[in-house]
Amino acid sequence: MDDVSELLRRVREHDAAAMDELVAVLYPDLRRMAQARLAQNGAITLLDTSAMVNESYLRLANAARIDAVCRGQFLAYASQVMRSVLVDFARKGRAERRGGAAAQVTLTTDLIDGIASSDDDIERVHEALNELQKTDPRLKSVVEMRYFGGFEDKEIADALGVAERTVRRDWERARLLLSVALKK
Repeated sequence: MDDVSELLRRVREHDAAAMDELVAVLYPDLRRMAQARLAQNGAITLLDTSAMVNESYLRLANAARIDAVCRGQFLAYASQVMRSVLVDFARKGRAERRGGAAAQVTLTTDLIDGIASSDDDIERVHEALNELQKTDPRLKSVVEMRYFGGFEDKEIADALGVAERTVRRDWERARLLLSVALKK
């Protein structure tokens, strides 16, 4: 059993110190994920990499239950947490503007390059992902890990227990479904 698996076992047993150790061990991965996500958003957010990781850590530490048993599963869960951090930050910014004009977004099939250029867009993507969850939870997971977590196909495949080819097909399908949902 590797160190991460042992730490995750302790986290599942509600050992608070284990969460601190786990985040310390996986900190470079969490920073990479946060950097990838924030790089896609450019200047729309005041969050920086450290703030994103720190806020994610607080949410992970306060989670009632973490069921991950391996590094990939934990990082997949962390990508969901980072998504919620970004969405909450976007909502807060939007609430502060109170009725500011929403920018129109033109989507192409290049989903990863063409969306989330404003707080409103981030929230629209969040809502579209919630709809995708109802249709196919695995597709939603693929999008979260790739788009919000910066994962590569192999990492996603390992975390979900599927083949890389399946991840690529899921990504293409999810892009199409999200593109249609975001055009509404």
